[in-house]
Amino acid sequence: MRALPWMLLSAAASAAEAPQAGQGTPLTLTLSQQQAVGIRIEHPLPLHSAPQIEAYGTVLDPVALVSDLGRVQSTQATAAALLADAARLERLYRDDARASLKSWQAAQAQSVEAAAQARAAAMSFSLQWGPLASWSAAQQRALLEALSTGQRMLLRADVPGRHAGSTIDERALVEVDGLNISARVLGPLPRTDAQSQTAGWLLELERRPEGLGPGARTAVRLQTAAVAGLLVPATALVYAEQGAYVYRLADGSGGDTFHYAAVPVKPLARIGSGWMIEGLTRTDQVVVEGAGVLWSLQGISTFSAAEQEHD
Repeated sequence: MRALPWMLLSAAASAAEAPQAGQGTPLTLTLSQQQAVGIRIEHPLPLHSAPQIEAYGTVLDPVALVSDLGRVQSTQATAAALLADAARLERLYRDDARASLKSWQAAQAQSVEAAAQARAAAMSFSLQWGPLASWSAAQQRALLEALSTGQRMLLRADVPGRHAGSTIDERALVEVDGLNISARVLGPLPRTDAQSQTAGWLLELERRPEGLGPGARTAVRLQTAAVAGLLVPATALVYAEQGAYVYRLADGSGGDTFHYAAVPVKPLARIGSGWMIEGLTRTDQVVVEGAGVLWSLQGISTFSAAEQEHD
């Protein structure tokens, strides 16, 4: 990094004791200081968009779904049978003592253990298959039949760099050999992929492409819900412990002096090389080049959005 001009030393010294972003005191630069470090200011652009999210899909094995669903059903049936048996032994014990206390207590213990296994199987299925856990038994049977005949296919779509699910539209596109195939988004998958550490969604393809089998990888484009906000370059965003913020030219600036204040914002969606955000107005003047210099003058130990992208 090149050294700051000597004319910035006084500003840096005064900023050493400046509060953290969003807590008050604006940073002041003269016109010559601003020109020396290449600060550029622009108005944010209003935008209404439904951006796409690039993801990668993995074709899921229907045998795993059959196995997991069968485990849920079998453990539930076992738990119900043992519960009924424990109730029967309790009646026998209390009525005419044809069942011993020991056999009744043993049946109770087995019933409790079976119920715990049924709950664990149901929880595991919900984590692994997400929205399918809330489907009715008839819907699950219809899906299994469609999967077994090749009429349907399930994919897990993972988005690198994301751990939290976004608001995703029901439509998605799956790319297979250069062709775009329409898919339906069934819902988010709670279980994070252990290797990629990504958020995932469950997709359903209504027509199974030839040669695309379980374990195959393919590109996926998820469609986010339409959002409205203001567009700024990624270089304008800076991240701190308090969240994301930008530097705005404060009111009252004029002449040979410029005051910059850190304003907290909420990133909504990535659009090309910029970010759609909330927290500003169309009339605000935002630092789109040189935000890192202002950050260094304030001594905030964090990094800009543009720097994060190059890590």
